[in-house]
Amino acid sequence: MNESAFQKALSDPRVREAASTLPVYAQFPFIPVRAAGCDIITEDGRQILDLYGGHAVAALGYAHPRLVGAIQDQAQRLLFQSNAVALEIRAEAAEHLVAVAPDNLTRAFFVNSGAEANENALRMAILATGRKKILAITQGFHGRTAAAAAVTWNARENWYGFPYTPFDVDFIPRNDVDAVHEMVNADVAAVIFEPVQGVAGAFDLSMEFVEALRQATRACGALLIADEVQSGMGRSGRFFAVQALDVEPDLLTSAKGLAGGIPCGAVLASEDASMTVSQGSLGSTFGGGPVAVAAILAVIQTIREEDLLANVRRREAQIREHCVVGPVRSIQGMGLLLGLVCDRPAKEVQSALLEHDILTGTSSDPDVLRLLPPLVLQSAHVARLADTLATIAPAA
Repeated sequence: MNESAFQKALSDPRVREAASTLPVYAQFPFIPVRAAGCDIITEDGRQILDLYGGHAVAALGYAHPRLVGAIQDQAQRLLFQSNAVALEIRAEAAEHLVAVAPDNLTRAFFVNSGAEANENALRMAILATGRKKILAITQGFHGRTAAAAAVTWNARENWYGFPYTPFDVDFIPRNDVDAVHEMVNADVAAVIFEPVQGVAGAFDLSMEFVEALRQATRACGALLIADEVQSGMGRSGRFFAVQALDVEPDLLTSAKGLAGGIPCGAVLASEDASMTVSQGSLGSTFGGGPVAVAAILAVIQTIREEDLLANVRRREAQIREHCVVGPVRSIQGMGLLLGLVCDRPAKEVQSALLEHDILTGTSSDPDVLRLLPPLVLQSAHVARLADTLATIAPAA
């Protein structure tokens, strides 16, 4: 390697990150420098259509003027204050958030991430019931903190790391209604589920199964926790996917797209689930900070005013109609949390699409390509995806 190439390699962010951070992330082979709408611009001038949205975070796409303006304005006026003081912007964000949630969820607790939201929801369930067992669903993913990872399928076998889980855990086979009625009993504090299992490949649980979870938990006094970290904030075509299933959970968690790119999370709770919570029961230094809640408010208002829920439903219908082509055999999921079931390893399809400057995601199901695009996705973007998929020949 000559001197010029050596110096260029040393200045490469990938090389620098590898030298100074823990090597825990697989990374895409490009370096973004800016982004707008649904497009990422790379350092070498590529314009990549982002159908992955930073793990479903970029709800409004990139550089949306309302979101950027809200963040800038709030940062200039008051960058940070903790929950030791009341804030008008925090109150307004909480009011708007519970207003778009299922009717029984009337209180919000702000945190910093989806895993933290799930951690606190699980804690609330144990405090409310006094019980020591949590049920989750096979193939589900809920985060990497101690309690959230304890209810994540196969985490203990693969990467959990802690010697013990903080409570007893068992897993209900997904979509097995009989197992629900057998396993949910008076020993169970809560059942946690994703209406659409994101990491598992945008696998949408059946309405019958989710209704059984609600009936069984209500019958034995257990709480039902809906993990909408990935499916929430409009991604399903409703503000929350449980609204499409007509089920009201006792607790609901949200993060990822909640603030469109600013780290945050929230637990939404019913009055009954909140009864055992008092001063000191829960806490978060940065949760509910003014910039984060200003971003939450901007996301909610934009989804409403730009009618993005309807746009999500239109784009879903378009994807389902036109994208079962080339290597794609079928489509699962809801809204713009979709899994394209492929006739070959999804990583091969992902690589082929990226060669055409279309970014998608994979999943824990090796045959499923995951789509998590911004809610502002346009018809032309879907047409481009369909046309590109059509150039990839089906497996023989």
